[in-house]
Amino acid sequence: MNNKNKNSYKFFQNKDCEYFPCHNMKNEDDFNCLFCYCPLYALGKNCKGNYLYINDIKDCSNCIIPHESKNYEYILSKFNEIIELTKKHSE
Repeated sequence: MNNKNKNSYKFFQNKDCEYFPCHNMKNEDDFNCLFCYCPLYALGKNCKGNYLYINDIKDCSNCIIPHESKNYEYILSKFNEIIELTKKHSE
């Protein structure tokens, strides 16, 4: 992680959080807290993350997609799908 990008609009880290880091990563300095609650969760099986379904509940505890700074653009690219999914559930 380039220090110049640290705590920019694409990256935020809260080492004071009682759960930090909530997932295991090789480089803790690259752990991005910006998407603490992953917006891709709503996409179910279409999120492309490392998840399991346990008793019909999506378990993302082995997924680090929202916490890797390199995935900021990927997450933003999925927002149109999230919007469409929300529209379908609103109708």
